[in-house]
Amino acid sequence: MTTLLIKNMVCNRCIKVVKEELEKLGLSVKNIALGEVVVDGKIDVLMLSKIKTTLENNGFELIKNKKAKIIEKIKLLILDTIREDKIENPLNQNYSQLIVEKIGYDYNYLSSLFSSVENITIEQYIILQKVERAKELLKYGELTLSEIAFKLGYSSVQHLSNQFKKVTGLTATQFKNITENFRRPLDKIK
Repeated sequence: MTTLLIKNMVCNRCIKVVKEELEKLGLSVKNIALGEVVVDGKIDVLMLSKIKTTLENNGFELIKNKKAKIIEKIKLLILDTIREDKIENPLNQNYSQLIVEKIGYDYNYLSSLFSSVENITIEQYIILQKVERAKELLKYGELTLSEIAFKLGYSSVQHLSNQFKKVTGLTATQFKNITENFRRPLDKIK
């Protein structure tokens, strides 16, 4: 078995594309999740090169160094928690504790590493992801702003509104009323 870590896998459609592309190369995919694929057997240098090219042609990137792998795991954990509604008690969600538990390193080290490579803090990244999720939920129109604020772990609608305006330049209501989609692909958020 060989585990490949892949950057920019941010949704179920990404999982589908990566699985299909790797199977086209003749690989047997044993397990696949956001950012990680386990294939049967060992991969030689020639196959690794084919995998790298195929992934890049589809907007993904093979992760090689340890620090990049750690950063990608942090991003995927945050994305998974926010996007897949895995926040059990939104108002008490402690991302730093969650990250330490799941990644297994001291938070100060992880925070410093993330900031040095991504040029934003983990906290800023979380805010950007929450705002993107809020945009999505606003566009669906199924939840009130108050429900969205609670779902994303904000202590109040005002807190969400302030961050939303700071990030987008629009109020949540203005955003909801416009027809143009200002959402950015998740892998382009930095």
